Amino acid sequence: MKDLTVGKEGKLIFNFALPMLLGNVFQQLYNIVDSAIVGNFIGKHALAAVGASFPIIFTLISLIIGVTSGAMVVISQYFGAKDIIRVKRTIDTFYIFMFVASLIITAAGIFFSEDLLRLIQLPEEIIPQAKTYLNIYLLGMVSFFGFNGTSAILRGLGDSKTPLYFLILASFFNIGFDILFVIVFKWGIAGVAFATVLAQSGAFLTTIIYLNRYHELIKLKLFGLKFDRELFAKSLRIGIPSGLQHTFVALGMMALMVIVNTFGTDVIAGYSVAIRLDSLAIMPAMNFSAALATFVGQNLGANKYHRIKQGLNSTLAMSCTISIVVMGSLLLWGKSLMGVFTDDAEVIRIGYEYLSIVSLFYIVYSVMFAINGVLRGAGDTLIPMFITLIALWGVRIPSAYLLSRKFAETGIWWAVPIGMVTGLLLSYIYYKTGRYMSKVVVKHN
Repeated sequence: MKDLTVGKEGKLIFNFALPMLLGNVFQQLYNIVDSAIVGNFIGKHALAAVGASFPIIFTLISLIIGVTSGAMVVISQYFGAKDIIRVKRTIDTFYIFMFVASLIITAAGIFFSEDLLRLIQLPEEIIPQAKTYLNIYLLGMVSFFGFNGTSAILRGLGDSKTPLYFLILASFFNIGFDILFVIVFKWGIAGVAFATVLAQSGAFLTTIIYLNRYHELIKLKLFGLKFDRELFAKSLRIGIPSGLQHTFVALGMMALMVIVNTFGTDVIAGYSVAIRLDSLAIMPAMNFSAALATFVGQNLGANKYHRIKQGLNSTLAMSCTISIVVMGSLLLWGKSLMGVFTDDAEVIRIGYEYLSIVSLFYIVYSVMFAINGVLRGAGDTLIPMFITLIALWGVRIPSAYLLSRKFAETGIWWAVPIGMVTGLLLSYIYYKTGRYMSKVVVKHN
């Protein structure tokens, strides 16, 4: 556990963000390996099937991810205030919620999987493989939520290193299972899904065994947890708007996928690969934002309001510098990176076109994520939810539809930064009002 209320702000945030960044790089790595093995050993139809499944998966889990962030804010603020009793009660309550929610999502997702794939107008020849992948992936929801929820709890306590170790372990297991199931056993797309489920399950089980033995606060025992309604309500107050924000983003991804799907398999496959690389590229901005949120939460809990602005400035400097480096790397080597996944020239061309447009605006991502990190750390998630709703559904999706009528898939790619710039402007205006400070969970005289 790490106290982020004392010490140099920039150094604390960097040291806290680095393990999270490395962990997410490894997590994205095994997603990328999945796609590379699918593209090279199964084919571009399977590659499109995997890519089309992810907006659906994200939609199913997005609300729970939001509640997770709400619990993390509550935990970080009580930990900053040194109220360990409420920290432990929030952790217990959170685990009970995650277990029940994962079972519901698994059942609902499998039952409606084919309907959801048809809803996004996936081409008929891709649906059977996409359904297979989606149904198997959903079987791992308990482990997925368990591991990611535990990681969020640890981050709220200032520990970003422990999740890293187990993510690295999961990544290597996933790659090994991919090779075994797809290349050796020839299980096709089902093998890729089984590899991910087994890797996530192994990561969760080993994490719990380790924490039960060595951690001071986290002891996960199936029949020893206690549910606290008051703390759950506080987590929901922060988490529900954040969850709805994630849901809007997920539904936006599905809506964007509907538009992409109208342009055929090559565009679907190119977009599917490009967004994997895009997700990896924006990881630094997202992780600095998450680190800043925990930093802000702990310092507000400790009544050290004066440290917030310096924490934001330091985060902006680090995050924007990395974004410029990443942008340059993708512009120079984007085609070569696309070639790792497929040797289809048209798929590579389409994917690189997406990357060459969107990467120009990575610095916009960095600034917006940093500002939102301050808002989330303070516990203000309602206004950011409305900002996301406007930027995504009021700007990005309509722009994608209208521009695609004129410029085909290129118009869709330009709609992404148009929506992001809108979100940044609205977030900055709200941040300057200072109203987010009234949402702090721990009140001081």
